[in-house]
Amino acid sequence: MAERRSIHIEGLRHQTAIPVASRIGPLLVSSVIMPFDPGTRNVPEGYQAQYANLFRHIGKMLEAAGGDWRHVAKIEFWANSPDARAACDEFWVEKFPDPESRPARHTHVGGSGNTISASFLAYIEG
Repeated sequence: MAERRSIHIEGLRHQTAIPVASRIGPLLVSSVIMPFDPGTRNVPEGYQAQYANLFRHIGKMLEAAGGDWRHVAKIEFWANSPDARAACDEFWVEKFPDPESRPARHTHVGGSGNTISASFLAYIEG
């Protein structure tokens, strides 16, 4: 079996003994990703700024694991309103411009507050 490797990135970490992501062989799976401003526990106001942080953190995790955006198989988001779902589209199309080559995506809508979060799954050969 392939060895597991914890992924750590500058600007985002959990307050417990959990890495931001874990890679076993070609499989890369993230822990929950919060939209914190890099290096802080501050959540910016507005969905656009939060998505910018989420996509930044995901990009850094992919890079740290030896991958990039083309390796993403699925991204899940958690949001409190349908408005948050629509705010993702700009970032989604920027990272995945080819409609014939986009990862799966699911947005869980419900709960309270105005913070979004995410997790992802990627497959990185080599």
